[in-house]
Amino acid sequence: MTAKSWRINELGLPWEKCLVEDLVLPDVPEQGCRVQVEATDLNFADILQCEGKYQVKIDPPFTPGMNAAGTVIEAAVDSGFLPGDRIVGPTFKGFGGYAEEALVIADRSTRIPEGVATIDAAAMNVTYGTAWFGLHLRGDLQPGQTVLVMAAAGGVGAAAVELAKLHGCWVIAAAGGENKVKTCLEVLGADEVIDYKAENLYERVMTLTDDQGLDVIYDPVGGEYFDVARRLVAWEGKYLVIGFASGGIPSAPMNHALVKNYSIIGVHMGGYRGRDDKPFDHCYAELYEWLEAGKIHPLIDTTVGFDGLADAMVDLYERKTRGRVMFDPRL
Repeated sequence: MTAKSWRINELGLPWEKCLVEDLVLPDVPEQGCRVQVEATDLNFADILQCEGKYQVKIDPPFTPGMNAAGTVIEAAVDSGFLPGDRIVGPTFKGFGGYAEEALVIADRSTRIPEGVATIDAAAMNVTYGTAWFGLHLRGDLQPGQTVLVMAAAGGVGAAAVELAKLHGCWVIAAAGGENKVKTCLEVLGADEVIDYKAENLYERVMTLTDDQGLDVIYDPVGGEYFDVARRLVAWEGKYLVIGFASGGIPSAPMNHALVKNYSIIGVHMGGYRGRDDKPFDHCYAELYEWLEAGKIHPLIDTTVGFDGLADAMVDLYERKTRGRVMFDPRL
């Protein structure tokens, strides 16, 4: 039996190279589940993987989509899941989430609680997981601390703003453009917002903090703003390196970290798999508790079907989106 899939047959930009094709999935592998896809989050990393620029290489043809959420159709006997269960998790290489059906890695997946919508679970899974690992596990965030979130209207940034506010911190959101600034203030609840396309980031932060800088900086961007942002870390502060959405990987002057006595901390959520899986249980137990209680609200910009995937990928690439862009093959 075939299922529609957004398939790439040669490396390149997905909106140029991907085609909708009918695909027969292979037998369910060990520790795997075949899932009827109901929601997949669009990730910048999927674009890089299609171009062959991501650290995990896949030879075409393959179906992109590093994650998927939906209802289990078939489960390996050792998976811990049964048909009918709703789960969200990473996909096996080559059989990703931009499809009607995907192969999901069971031992890295989470069962979706009954009261949680599948699309919310998919929107939360990576972004809020990353924010939790960054702020709480690696950053040891404390109530009352001051936090700057770069690219705060994006998926990973929006999650960090919400979690920092929920933890009782004072949060400055940095975003680019009037629409994103409005989102940070009115939707995400940031205490202050800086439009770094129109304002001087360094001067504004130092004014807001009485020249003290910030306890924690959460940076998924890297690139040209790193040199500005690192100078905003307060004495004994923490600079959380989340990723490099700008495409530029900066170099840090160690003498500056020494003089100001601050820490530069890498946040690699996926790196804990196989080393120490316990934090994942703690992370998602808390996140689902907060989600069901209405304390966090994953920001979904838009949801598209197969016909809208290409344009949505372009918007993501050009940083025109807010929060998460979701794919639902049933649309």
